[in-house]
Amino acid sequence: MGFWAAQRHLRHRQRCPRPFCSTCPWEAPSHVPVNPPGEGSPRHHPSKPEAGRGVTSEQIEHLHRRFKQLSQDQLTIRKENFDSIPDLEFNPIRGKIVHAFFDKRNLRQESDGLADEINFEDFLTIMSYFRPIEMNMDEEQLDRFRKEKLKFLFHMYDSDHDGKITLQEYRNVVEELLSGNPHLEKESARSIADGAMMEAASICVGQMGPDQVYEGITFEDFLKMWQGIDIETKMHVRFLNVDTIAHCY
Repeated sequence: MGFWAAQRHLRHRQRCPRPFCSTCPWEAPSHVPVNPPGEGSPRHHPSKPEAGRGVTSEQIEHLHRRFKQLSQDQLTIRKENFDSIPDLEFNPIRGKIVHAFFDKRNLRQESDGLADEINFEDFLTIMSYFRPIEMNMDEEQLDRFRKEKLKFLFHMYDSDHDGKITLQEYRNVVEELLSGNPHLEKESARSIADGAMMEAASICVGQMGPDQVYEGITFEDFLKMWQGIDIETKMHVRFLNVDTIAHCY
């Protein structure tokens, strides 16, 4: 199994993770203010784009209900609040999904690392990565939209926040994704990751010399690897609907 086969495993998990429901909150997007119901104006981040861009007031209300359910009516969510999503327990990349919500790179904060808690504006910021394409987007907006989604995905691989996906980091992701397959041993997962990294190196730097070492996949390399793949429509989230939790699959 080469790089693209391994990617399909990951894209499948991110496209349809079990903790999410069949009712998607993103429909017919339009630009609206971000003040969540029952709360004041969101805190201001000068370098942070509007968190709820492309989200209708109805969607904000839906997400706010979901936020309050997860937070147990508190003003912030902590990592342990995600333990209340039963199906998340069985997702092989559970840790990466949860970390993505608290990764300060995804929250567009100037500092690095993981936040201890997130408020509703932060929650909207994370959910905005999964909104669908808007019909009125021009070519420049589509390109920026695509890069934002890929940057979010890149951060899930780059666990040490050094701006590169190393072989070990890629191995970790592949091993986690395939951990639910009892017929695949750990060495098989490592072989898949090693082959995928070699393929990535050939795509990004071409023919390598015998003494040349590929240190890891940069974000620019990552963009090359995903060229021609329709991430814009495939990377979306079907978040738990507060009214249909029992029907989630």
